[in-house]
Amino acid sequence: MSYAIDSRALDSRASEIHALDLPAGAPAPDLGRVQHARRRTLFLIALPALAVFPFIRSIWDWQGPMQEVVEDVGFALVLVAVLGRCWCSLYIGGRKMKKLVVRGPFSMVRNPLYFFSFIGAFGMGACSGSVVLATAFFAVTFLVFRGVVRKEEAALLAAFGAPYAAYCGRVPRFLPEPRLWHDEGTLEIHPGRVARTLIDALPFILAMPMFELIGALQLDGTLPVLLLLP
Repeated sequence: MSYAIDSRALDSRASEIHALDLPAGAPAPDLGRVQHARRRTLFLIALPALAVFPFIRSIWDWQGPMQEVVEDVGFALVLVAVLGRCWCSLYIGGRKMKKLVVRGPFSMVRNPLYFFSFIGAFGMGACSGSVVLATAFFAVTFLVFRGVVRKEEAALLAAFGAPYAAYCGRVPRFLPEPRLWHDEGTLEIHPGRVARTLIDALPFILAMPMFELIGALQLDGTLPVLLLLP
């Protein structure tokens, strides 16, 4: 399916558009199965990962300056990810099935929630003190979400048609473009959505205490160290 798009016309109206409405009579995009597949894939990846992590340690001295720097950067990125995802949830407010939000963070990047998830994944890995582990966390998350996003975009294109195709042609998929920023004067906030976003962010938040506990158990010999990573 292809659409003829006048992107210049869309750009001229961008500051006036708050959200793209679902065409009358069109069924809401079915994203439930896509999200379920995403959660199932991440769960299947997390199980073996959690079995291996307790036996991995960074090559840096325990609580030495290099490890502390990596951990502090990781914690800062986790905080950015949690706050960023909550910020995005204020705009989307559970409207993804009925409206396509194109203002605020969604005016700069089509998938800001996933963008902040990438930041959080890297930060969560960095909380271990290992840059290699942080990169692995990021890479796995990116690969999983890239497949999810392609399926979501196909569903949204089928539902919203040409306006969504124009939005995709103007706004990047993952890397924000600040020059595209447009905001709206008022927001309809759904507290439940923000609460669910915070619950989804629990793995990020728990990363630091989890790795601190693993490090302490490794230090006293309770857990053997089988692999050292920079």
